[in-house]
Amino acid sequence: MILQQFALDGRVALVTGASRGLGQAMAVGLAEAGADIACVSRAGDDRQTCMRVEALGRRFFGIQADLADSAQRVGLVDRVVAHFGRVDILVNNAGSGTRYPPEEYPMADWRELIEVHLMAAFDLSQQAARHMLSQGRGRIINVGSVMCYEAGLNISAYAAAKHGIAGLTKSLAVSWSGRGIAVNCIAPGYFETDMAHVLKNDPVRGPQILDRIPAGRWGQPSELGGLCVFLASDACQYMHGSVVVVDGGWLSR
Repeated sequence: MILQQFALDGRVALVTGASRGLGQAMAVGLAEAGADIACVSRAGDDRQTCMRVEALGRRFFGIQADLADSAQRVGLVDRVVAHFGRVDILVNNAGSGTRYPPEEYPMADWRELIEVHLMAAFDLSQQAARHMLSQGRGRIINVGSVMCYEAGLNISAYAAAKHGIAGLTKSLAVSWSGRGIAVNCIAPGYFETDMAHVLKNDPVRGPQILDRIPAGRWGQPSELGGLCVFLASDACQYMHGSVVVVDGGWLSR
């Protein structure tokens, strides 16, 4: 049965930035499909995600860590394996954003953003792969953006990081696809999250963005759950190195 290929019973997913927004929605989607969830959040404010996962009858393990600090990433995946006994799925979702004209962009902010979006994604992928390769299977899902393809306005660090995530996805897929690990990337467009609240409600940029989205609305975080489950499941056997855009038609316009 085709639907059985989407089941994640008995599997463990590590989702970064899962305390809210897109990360929480994907973590809950994975739990609905049967996976136990480990959540990494900077502030440790994962109570809501925990309640939603456990309400589905799945196990939850929360880790507080600032992924911009490489020292706090050391052994992070090992902690998940020590708690659950395995790791099958990694979702590199954690991120942040700052906006400055490039001639004014503070280098400290640039470094921190690249560290969270790109360095942490590779670091945790490397950590997870050491376990997945020994298991002979695994799924790594990187979260990019439509800025994998575009430049945006005054978000040079974010655009550079997301272009890098697309390249990293393809490179890791080339190395690991023949060894049981599928590495793919989700590239969301404009979704209604706490991070996007200021932009959505900006009196100038908000209407400009909405007017360009062919679907006529911003996305809802829950609308990424199905794709995340697919990329984490046995239904995703021959898909490697893909960047899948979910943007309401933004890039097609």
